Amino acid sequence: MVKTLLMREEFSPGKPNSYGQTPLSFAALSGREGVVKILLGREEVNPDEPDNRGRIPLSFVAWYGDEKVVIILLVREQVNPEKPDNCGETPLSLATRRGHNRVTALLQSRGAATPGAI
Repeated sequence: MVKTLLMREEFSPGKPNSYGQTPLSFAALSGREGVVKILLGREEVNPDEPDNRGRIPLSFVAWYGDEKVVIILLVREQVNPEKPDNCGETPLSLATRRGHNRVTALLQSRGAATPGAI
């Protein structure tokens, strides 16, 4: 379905909705690994695009603890695991607060600050 949408001129995979959330945000939030990979293959998709609250796709994934999608996003250099949202929460602080230890370790291995430093 996503590949079909991407073939249509009127579909813009990088365009945010009224809340600033992009198709990548929704795919990441839903744990759709294949869709995330497809969208990341598009030039017009910014993998670090914040929504109106400053949350990036990695923030959503860290909150829900989806390790596979975290790995997919962290491979992209543009993704900043230390990027705070409008409340000062980073993907690392969100994962830590939710007790997602493996996601926390993945984010730390990418060089994110320790939660105590946030």
